[in-house]
Amino acid sequence: MHKPVAYSMRFWLGIALAVIVVDHLTKFWVSSSLDYQEFVPVLPFFSLVRVHNTGAAFSFLADAGGWQRWFFIAVGIVATVVIVRLLKRHTQEARLALPLALVLGGALGNVIDRAVLGYVVDFLYFHYQRFAWPAFNIADSAIFVGAVWLIWDSLTGKHEAKTAP
Repeated sequence: MHKPVAYSMRFWLGIALAVIVVDHLTKFWVSSSLDYQEFVPVLPFFSLVRVHNTGAAFSFLADAGGWQRWFFIAVGIVATVVIVRLLKRHTQEARLALPLALVLGGALGNVIDRAVLGYVVDFLYFHYQRFAWPAFNIADSAIFVGAVWLIWDSLTGKHEAKTAP
């Protein structure tokens, strides 16, 4: 008979930490390998480019004058507190805890950049003819995957059944 896996808070925080480590290793590699705004084609639709984003997604508020750094750090800290509380409450629900851990790791990866550097290092750049997606990083990818997963799961209504004792 199949025994259910017992997850711990430590396990989910470990996944978040893994996202942070991979995010910062790739940002360090890009920062030490490419000059600011250097563009390196990899595939016809994908390039590496080192850019510094002082705003949020799609450079939202990037030209706001500096206050946005502290605003986005505060938003990241609030998100961290909320996600950690949700993880504590749903530690055994992998369908909810895994995407939360991805969002947590991504959010903290970018908060660390903002706190230490004053900007987020972005470097993954997808483009095709006249279409170009704004550059992003591993932390952004983890946030996106986690958020889409949470939305999809809430829309499909496939939640783990809880039975009353």
